[in-house]
Order: sequence, then C-alpha cells, then structure tokens
Amino acid sequence: MTAMRGDAATAERARRRDLLRAAGVYLVTEESLSAGRRSEEIVEAALAGGVRVVQVREKDGSARRALEIARAVRTMTRRFGALLIVNDRIDIALASDADGVHLGQTDMPLLEARRLLGDAALIGLSITDAAQLTAPDAIAADCLGVGAVFATASKLDAALTGLQLLAGVRDYRASSGAPIVAIGGINAGNAGAAIDAGADLVAVITAISAAADPGRAAAELLAIVRAAQAARPEPAARPLQARR
Repeated sequence: MTAMRGDAATAERARRRDLLRAAGVYLVTEESLSAGRRSEEIVEAALAGGVRVVQVREKDGSARRALEIARAVRTMTRRFGALLIVNDRIDIALASDADGVHLGQTDMPLLEARRLLGDAALIGLSITDAAQLTAPDAIAADCLGVGAVFATASKLDAALTGLQLLAGVRDYRASSGAPIVAIGGINAGNAGAAIDAGADLVAVITAISAAADPGRAAAELLAIVRAAQAARPEPAARPLQARR
C-alpha cells in the first residue's frame, strides 16, 4: 500500500471516500459463488458494466488465491478508476496495494488497522446493531456496512437486521458523513428498497457473480440504484436509539 503522510494522506482518503459514496454498487468477490467462473472474469465484466468499488472477500479459497485475485483486480480497478477493498485481511490489502479494508466487529481494532495501513486507507466496519454505532471503531470508520439487510446464502450465520437499521444508521451518521453500504441478500428486486431506507450504495455478491451476464447484471443493478437515489428525499438527522 503506497505510503502517504499528513495532508496528502488526508486528502487521498477523502477522495476515496467520495468515490465510494458515489459508486452506487459495491461488488464483493466470492469465486465459489460465481457459477464456475474465476473472480477476475466477474470483476472485469462488472467494471465494464459500471461498478466502481470491488471488495476481494474469497472466504472459501486459500490466502494465496485471494492475493492472486486481489493483485489482478488492482490492475483492473486502476484501469477503470475504481477502488479495491480487501475483506478482513490486512496482509493481503498491503500486498496488493489496495485502497482499504473492510472489518467485522470481531476483527482487528480499527485504530490498529489504521496504524498498519496508513492514513490514506479506507477502513469500513460492519454494523449489525444500533448499539455498535457509539463504539470508537464505528466513530472512526470511513464507511459503515449495515446488515444483513436481507437473508443471504453467503453468510448463513449473519444477523438479519432488516431495513429499519439502515434508516436509523443514516439519521445517526448525518453528522459524520461516512457512507452507508447495505449488505446481505441484495439483488435487483430489493436494491431500491435498501436505498430508500438509507443506504448510499449496495454491496452484492451473487446478484452479479452468479448472473449469466455479470456485466449486464451490474449495469441493470446500477440503474436501479440511481433511480432510487434520485427519488429519495434527504432526511433530517435525529438521535438513534439502540435496539433493546
């Protein structure tokens, strides 16, 4: 990961965060859920279809294969002016010169990840409950991944949060400006509802990776998200009550 310090790192992180917020669709790779195709093939098609954020996840493969994918995706994302995020694995993020990482609630503390990755890196955090929003990691996060909004086959033990948490996180987040990513079971049929509820963009795996034509699926999903964004009024901020 390219080292930056001071004002240059701060400006670069802000640039990456703005790209993330504007992306609309956030592709998460999982080769085991890609209908027998390689993740590189899926990513290439999705980028051509308009996707501008790709997270390399690859929970079912080896670390070596994940690194191979991440390095290939890094080359592709640079060609398309897109972001590369790595799920959990800070070592793979560093080795692939990724733009950032996404962490879960039980992963490395965010400030430790920041120390290793540097000030320019985007660091996202999963949110599964409103009570997590006041923790130091959530306050320091560059983006919040909220869900699982809908039931998902890619993470069978995921807590189902529904749309209500998205709305609450959006209201709470208004003061920080951290983009909100809806995660879990998102597809063309429900992406608009996730945006309506408060997400800035939607993260998907099989809606693109398992599609017969991943590039077309990406373009169609992006069009749905853009239409929902255009129709959504901006809510006023209000305090969020933690769920009991």
